[in-house]
Amino acid sequence: MLHTPVLVYFMLCIRNDIKDPYYNLAAEEYLLKESNHEFLMLYINDPSIIIGKHQNTYAEINLDFVKNNNIRIARRISGGGTVWHDHGNLNFSFIVTGSEGDLVNFRKYASPILDVLLQIGLHAAFKGKNSITINDLKVSGNAEHIYKNRVLHHGTLLFNSDLSSLREALRINPLNYHDRAVKSIRSQTANISDFLIKNMGIREFSDEILKYIMLLHPDSEIYTLTSSEHQAIQQLAKNKYSTWEWNFGYSPDYIFERKVEISGHEIGIYFQVKKGFITEIKLSGYFFQKSSGKKLEYLLLQKKHEENVISEILNQSDLKDILNPADMEDLIKNFF
Repeated sequence: MLHTPVLVYFMLCIRNDIKDPYYNLAAEEYLLKESNHEFLMLYINDPSIIIGKHQNTYAEINLDFVKNNNIRIARRISGGGTVWHDHGNLNFSFIVTGSEGDLVNFRKYASPILDVLLQIGLHAAFKGKNSITINDLKVSGNAEHIYKNRVLHHGTLLFNSDLSSLREALRINPLNYHDRAVKSIRSQTANISDFLIKNMGIREFSDEILKYIMLLHPDSEIYTLTSSEHQAIQQLAKNKYSTWEWNFGYSPDYIFERKVEISGHEIGIYFQVKKGFITEIKLSGYFFQKSSGKKLEYLLLQKKHEENVISEILNQSDLKDILNPADMEDLIKNFF
C-alpha cells in the first residue's frame, strides 16, 4: 500500500555525480543551513565509512581494513549509527522546512522511498525507528538532523553494495573502548537488486526515485548547484568534513584499555582520551619495564590518539632496540 504524500509541492531535485564523501556531507549541511528551498539530493560515494555525529570513530571501524583498502572515514551531522558507502549504495537526502512539533519524523520522510520500492514490486517495510527492510533484511538506514525549522533526513539504499566489505569494515572489538558514545546496532543486510523482478541498474533505480518525486510534486525541477554554491561546499568540506578534528577528534571522551601478548610477554595499555588527545596514560608489562616506560608515557601524554603520531613516538623510543620491526608494528596496532 502506498503512503499519503507528505513532502512539499515544490522541490529542487539534485542528482549529484561527485563521489567524494566529504563534499557530499558538506553539501547536505550547506543546503540545510544556507538555503530556504526544499531539496532532494541523490548521490553515490566512493568506498567510505560514515560515522554518526555522537559516535567514537575508532570504536566503530576495523582500522586495518580501512588502511589496507584506502577507505575514507567521514562524520555526518546527524545522529545514529555507522554505515558503509560504496558504488553500489545510493544515498538520498531530503532537506526541507518542517513544521513545529513534527520536525523529527523518520517514517514521514522515508515514505516516498518506501513507496518507490513498493512500486517496483518489492515487499518493503519501515521497521523500528529508522530502517527500511525487504523480507526483514535491512536495505536502508535513516538519520536526521534539525537546524532551526529545517530538517535534513538522509538515508542509505543498499542496491548492489559489496556486503562482504561492509561486514569487514565494521567488524570491531567493542571491549577495548569504554565511553558513552552512541553504539551502532548491527543488522542483517541485503541488496535491493537481489529482490528485483526485472533487471535494473543503480542509475535506473535512481531514475525511479526522481520520477516518483516529480510525479508526486509536479512543480519540482532538476537543479544544478551554482558555481558559488559549489565553491562554498568545497570550502566546508576542506575546513570541516575532511579534517581529523571532526572525523576523529570530535568523538566523545573515552577510555582505551587492552592487554595483549607480544613475543610471549603480556603488556597492558591504558589511556584516557578527550577531544582526540591522550590526557592520562599507563603502560605496563615486560617491554615497557625494559624500556624507559615512564618517559614514553610522558611523550605520549597530550598527543593525538592517531596512528602516525603514536607510530612516530614509539619508533623513536628505545623500544626499537628491544622489539623487532614486526613486533613493533604489532605493538602500534594495539594502541587502537
